[in-house]
Amino acid sequence: MTDYLNATDAEYDTARTGYNLAVEHHPAAIAVARTADDVVHAVREARTRGLGVAVLATGHGPSRPADGQLLINTSAMKGITIDPAMRWARVEAGVRGGELVQAAAIHGLAPLSGSSPEVGVVSYHLGGGLSLLGRSLGWAVDHVRAIEVVTADGALRRTTPDTEPDLFWALRGGGKCTLGVVTALEIDLHPIARLYGGGMHFAADRVEEALTLWADWTRTVPEQMASSALLIRMPDIPFLPEPLRGRYVMHLRIVFTGSAEDGERLIAPFRALGPVTDTVTEMPYSAVGTIHAEPTTPVAFHARNRMLRTLDADAVQALLQHAGADADAPFLLELRHTGGALSRPAERASALRRRDGEFVLYAGGAAEADAAPALQARLAELLAAVEPWATGGVAVNFLSGPDVTAEELSSGYLPEDLVRLARIKREYDPENMFRTHHGLA
Repeated sequence: MTDYLNATDAEYDTARTGYNLAVEHHPAAIAVARTADDVVHAVREARTRGLGVAVLATGHGPSRPADGQLLINTSAMKGITIDPAMRWARVEAGVRGGELVQAAAIHGLAPLSGSSPEVGVVSYHLGGGLSLLGRSLGWAVDHVRAIEVVTADGALRRTTPDTEPDLFWALRGGGKCTLGVVTALEIDLHPIARLYGGGMHFAADRVEEALTLWADWTRTVPEQMASSALLIRMPDIPFLPEPLRGRYVMHLRIVFTGSAEDGERLIAPFRALGPVTDTVTEMPYSAVGTIHAEPTTPVAFHARNRMLRTLDADAVQALLQHAGADADAPFLLELRHTGGALSRPAERASALRRRDGEFVLYAGGAAEADAAPALQARLAELLAAVEPWATGGVAVNFLSGPDVTAEELSSGYLPEDLVRLARIKREYDPENMFRTHHGLA
């Protein structure tokens, strides 16, 4: 039987709170789901009570407040089933990326995981999933085989390319939690057990040279090489190494599935610059989450992103003007190299067909409500500065928070796909029960 929490219950605050505190939910009730049947019961209860439905698993990408609605918390749905012979996994709605990586590694397999082990597997895939293996294998959403979802009529459906193909197409990339509550995914796994990877930090006086080198270097590397560059002023906290504490740095992150010998040869130009840290080495894929080492403490975070078609010398200068050591930027700036298989059409077509650009620019910072407008103004200045190199699109999965506009979300899709998504939304959720999350209809 589904457990329901009200504002007077001790567990209510914990159950309504996720990682990103930029949106604070005050739902009429919270359904704590442990099984798909619990989700079915909750959706039917919402229909009976005339409530909208929102979903929370890890809370890394909240959108609008679920005030006065029914919030379904799926974080307790932790089932993982792996078929090592067929190389697939069935993953329930509360499983986090790191949990799946560890479970698959036992069999010498890997999912198309992202940079953070804490992000939910289901929402990551539904939003596209920019994997650290993506340049050679494509978007994570391209490797979804089946989706189990409870739709607005309270029915639990198993969708595949052959059963309800429109819904299967739309769920993959077409707006998380806008067509139903996904209770499980079946996804491909890949025979990858090791990699050559890690990171290097470059001091402020080497950042321009390192970023320029990286921009040029990305034009020559094989698809087995994934990389990203982070510009950030590190916090002044005791557990950081002294060369990083309170310092402005560039963090170069490397994920290479070729041989260690080839990897060493490829990154040699960066080692020649004299990084202040260097952790790039042979490692098991199960350790992939240590490469970006993203924070796990909940925080109110506001972020924007753009797809860039290129990163030439003028683009590097524009970025450094707004996010360099002397810019006093209240945000971090990350560039992820895309291209390769991330630019090619998928064998299993999805709503995520806009795949232009060679880089994702992602910028964001922590700010409470009173400081958020100033942060957003600085982010807007950055985006305006890089407009000459932008494709006009965004990485849908990197959009989060109350500042996302319908126009910004729509720019992640092809125009004809927006029309199709709106039709499917009307068919499966005509009363717009799933209206809390950013949608396209």
